[in-house]
Amino acid sequence: MVSAPDPAVVDLLGLVAYGELLAFDRLAADARLAPDLRRRAALCEMAAAEIAHYRWIAGRITALGASPDEAMARYAEALEAYHDSTEPKDWPEAVTKAYVGDAITDDFLREIADGLAEPDRRLILDVLHDSRYAEFAAAEIRAAIAADPRVADRLSMWARRLVGEALSQAGRVAAADRGALTTLIARREGVDVPALFRRLTEAHSARMTAAGLNN
Repeated sequence: MVSAPDPAVVDLLGLVAYGELLAFDRLAADARLAPDLRRRAALCEMAAAEIAHYRWIAGRITALGASPDEAMARYAEALEAYHDSTEPKDWPEAVTKAYVGDAITDDFLREIADGLAEPDRRLILDVLHDSRYAEFAAAEIRAAIAADPRVADRLSMWARRLVGEALSQAGRVAAADRGALTTLIARREGVDVPALFRRLTEAHSARMTAAGLNN
């Protein structure tokens, strides 16, 4: 007898799948802000990785006997609201969004993955972003600041806005996921939500400094 899929895991995979799908769409659009073809190609490569990850996650949802469309649908409003409110207006803002948003997502998923059984744990770890993309984005941010030091303040404010918008929409995600994320976090012994968010904040601060931005 085949056991029913864990609803919390299906909800998590739905969230990740829609995040990947939307990231592909937005990165492909943001690539048009690139100042040259080399940089445009780099962001398009990042977008291609997102759609590949989406396919992996959607395939796993299907294998669990659930519908990817249904698993993703409840998160559409919150995730789309984040991207709609954080549209970059130039290349430095585009790479800062990729740098900040991808890293926070990866940190969160890495924490969640530790509470999952295989093969879902490995799948979540496999869709984390390649470090070379973060290095590319950080290098572009530092180059923009080197060309015009005044950019540092603007991009620092932009990064803080990105985090603020992400946290604002997190509440809507939590309301939509029927407590799935809290359930998965609780499965890790000795871990609570406040402690998790403190670690995410500390890691974000370190990345801001590494890219030449102010916290």
